[in-house]
Amino acid sequence: MTDGSGLQAGLKNRHLTMIAIGGVIGAGLFVGSSSGIATAGPGILLSYALVGTLVVLVMRMLGEMSAANPTSGSFSAHADRALGRWAGFSIGWLYWFFWVVVLAVEATAGAKILEGWIPAVPQWGWALIVMVVLTATNLVSVGSYGEFEFWFAGIKVVAIGVFIVVGALAIFGVLPGAHTDKAGFGNLTDHGGFLPNGPGAILTGVLLVVFSFMGSEIATLAAGESEDPQRAVTKSTNSVIWRIGVFYLGSIFIVVCLLPWNDPSIKAQGSYVAALDSLGIAHAGQIMNFIVLTSVLSCLNSGLYTASRMAFSLGGRGDAPKAFARTTSRGVPMAAILASVVFGFVAVFFNYAFPDTVFLFLVNSSGAVALFVWLVICASQLRMRRIIERESPEKLVVRMWLYPYLTWATIALIVFVLGYMLTDTEGESSGRTTVLLSLLVALAVVAVSVIKERVRGGQAVPTAVSDTDSDKVSVN
Repeated sequence: MTDGSGLQAGLKNRHLTMIAIGGVIGAGLFVGSSSGIATAGPGILLSYALVGTLVVLVMRMLGEMSAANPTSGSFSAHADRALGRWAGFSIGWLYWFFWVVVLAVEATAGAKILEGWIPAVPQWGWALIVMVVLTATNLVSVGSYGEFEFWFAGIKVVAIGVFIVVGALAIFGVLPGAHTDKAGFGNLTDHGGFLPNGPGAILTGVLLVVFSFMGSEIATLAAGESEDPQRAVTKSTNSVIWRIGVFYLGSIFIVVCLLPWNDPSIKAQGSYVAALDSLGIAHAGQIMNFIVLTSVLSCLNSGLYTASRMAFSLGGRGDAPKAFARTTSRGVPMAAILASVVFGFVAVFFNYAFPDTVFLFLVNSSGAVALFVWLVICASQLRMRRIIERESPEKLVVRMWLYPYLTWATIALIVFVLGYMLTDTEGESSGRTTVLLSLLVALAVVAVSVIKERVRGGQAVPTAVSDTDSDKVSVN
């Protein structure tokens, strides 16, 4: 490995557009929505709307900071400057930890689908193949990552678009040859009302759907390797409202109108498969399995990219081994990618060897990281707005609405969700377990950062690696 020319602007505008759109469509939308519907009934729409609003506000804050200073460290680099070295170090490593655990979860999910199609290859074999292929893709160049993600995300976007159109036609009774006897707007209120399990189920639904929104921030990390970082961040930030409105609220609205919320097939088959099956569409299960597999591969691809770029940024700021900040001649941070993959492989091993102990701990202890990240973004934006206004107000091309009142309201909402999670005590992966274990890991990381600062004892702070530095970025 050689010292290359830093990260390169190898992502085209079409890559960034699709990464931004696809980033909000995780496999969790297809897989996890069924439990949310079973819990809250049609009221799950309010849960998605609440979390969607939260994500829009957080992305607006992140967009404000990232448009002013696009960097692969994104919110970690902003926290570093706004809140202190401890904050950038802590949230950066927690975010890296979150994504390498996701690598193992998604690799296993993809392997299960592939084994169902080709059982001659064992599940662990498929997990290995998937990880190796996507590692190779990321190691070639950022452009190859962008190209893969462009097509993966494109399939997800087209699939949801077709699902919404087909579902809407069925609801209005104009879909030729479909069984539409169960479909209709009456499903929103006919089976125990819009909130069959009471208003409290909306908050329980929030806990079930909040983590399927993680990934919205990937576009701000990727912007540092695009041809026009400021334009890319601005565009992805401004479009997040319609993306969440269409892909999440739109598709879930179609699901709860096609079938009664308490139909047993929703829990047995998954919400989207059950909805398609109810229309008598042939091979609906296999079609949806292909779309879920695409989402899994997209999540894996982006997870590896995101983890490695965060490690690269930490290395550039002196908060990770210096090797992480070195790039090949193609602008690829090889050491950062390989370190992320190795931990991902170890987590996959734990998933097969110790699923109910070590791996369960990893999943639970990374579960609330999404909310911690959003909280840090809010706190950083409160400080960074004043810094940007003082030093370079012309860079405020994206502005948080109703600053600082809406920022404080968002902080209060996130704290409320975390507090409500503590009241959920059912099961090994209960909300309380997730928050407490995630908090334990977070405190451990903060302690390491404080000790590190004391050991450093006033040494010069390394300058953060700037992805937009003109003599470090070369356009492919």
